[in-house]
Amino acid sequence: MSSPTAVDALGRFGDRAAVVTIDLHRGHLDPAVATLPLEPGRAAAVTAAAEGFLAAVRPLGLPVVHVITSYRDTDEILSNPFWSYQADRPDSSRKRIAEHNLEGLPGLELMPGLLAPGDMVIDTKKRYDCFVGTDLDVTLRTHGISTVILLGVNTNSCVMATAAAASVRDYAVFIVTEGVDTMLDRSFHDAALSVLDASFGWSIDAADCIAVLASRAPNPGAHDGSNMPGDRR
Repeated sequence: MSSPTAVDALGRFGDRAAVVTIDLHRGHLDPAVATLPLEPGRAAAVTAAAEGFLAAVRPLGLPVVHVITSYRDTDEILSNPFWSYQADRPDSSRKRIAEHNLEGLPGLELMPGLLAPGDMVIDTKKRYDCFVGTDLDVTLRTHGISTVILLGVNTNSCVMATAAAASVRDYAVFIVTEGVDTMLDRSFHDAALSVLDASFGWSIDAADCIAVLASRAPNPGAHDGSNMPGDRR
């Protein structure tokens, strides 16, 4: 259940909101090709939750931006000391990091059902923080966005890093609880949400988020992509 403060905050800051999805791609969520996979049941659940949430908010006029990790080669991955250390370690959850989302592999594809006409795609993410090395900030600001509603994986890495980065850039930050998860133990997901709620933003249930946004939508059904610079960025 969402906290009353999360609902109140979205009511206050939700008038210039966009949804940002983080790494909802096959490299995490499709058991057939994933290099850093979530447990299959949890992958299916977070994908279904994201699909349902996006279908509900697009008619309310909210822009949707999908951010996807992509690497040209392994050098772009293994230049990170932590990832380099984890590569090929049999006891590491990131032992296949050097194979993760290299250009040309199917892992870069968004999960089916998540992309719709008018959505924007930023496929230049290379680190946990979606703002690093991408044009996410300018994309949001040029479209008048001051609030971000986050979905994606992993809660304890990319979602957390992006939420913190958005907060220090003075965006209001909301995390849809059903729309985030992790490939690690569920305790890491719970701990990450606790940290985010304490310091960077608000976690909010999907139904509450949709209800607040619907109550303040100035022109439901307005978002047809006509105010966007195309389907890809």
